[in-house]
Amino acid sequence: MHGRLAAFSRLNTRLSRASLWLAGLGLVAMTAIVFAQVFVRYVLNDSLLWVEPAALLLMSWFIFLGAAVGVHEAFHMGFDILVHFVPPRVGQGLRLISDLAVLAFSVAMVVFGWQLMAKTWGSSLPIIRLPGGFTYMPLFAGGILMTLFTLEHALNRLTGRPVEPDHPTPDDILQSEA
Repeated sequence: MHGRLAAFSRLNTRLSRASLWLAGLGLVAMTAIVFAQVFVRYVLNDSLLWVEPAALLLMSWFIFLGAAVGVHEAFHMGFDILVHFVPPRVGQGLRLISDLAVLAFSVAMVVFGWQLMAKTWGSSLPIIRLPGGFTYMPLFAGGILMTLFTLEHALNRLTGRPVEPDHPTPDDILQSEA
């Protein structure tokens, strides 16, 4: 079991790294095309009609990919302060509850993202002429990644493997507030 879980963790680490790179490239691409639009509009007194829908699509991708990376790196919301002031087993239980809540949310993203994609695939996005389902594809893909990453966290927690690399102690938290 531990061998399969280690392989799953390595796969998720690769997926997370690829997602982070894609999100970064999407941010750079969006910045470049918005800059191009500003240049074309104010210097050449013209307009690129495709920039706004393309920028919105790119933004959706890097937001959902970045959110998935946040789940993988355990930067999502949880019981971070409380777990340091309760006994370790209670803290592990709270972390597992947090994992299950994130898992439920990410599965809902997959299900509803798929439904939205399917229902809008027959329509067309104006100007960029992609199927309408492309609008919801980031929701679906981000949900799949979040589901995989949260499953890894929950399985690691249930089998006693470490999930988060470093947690500050309660004293570290209190000193950082001072």
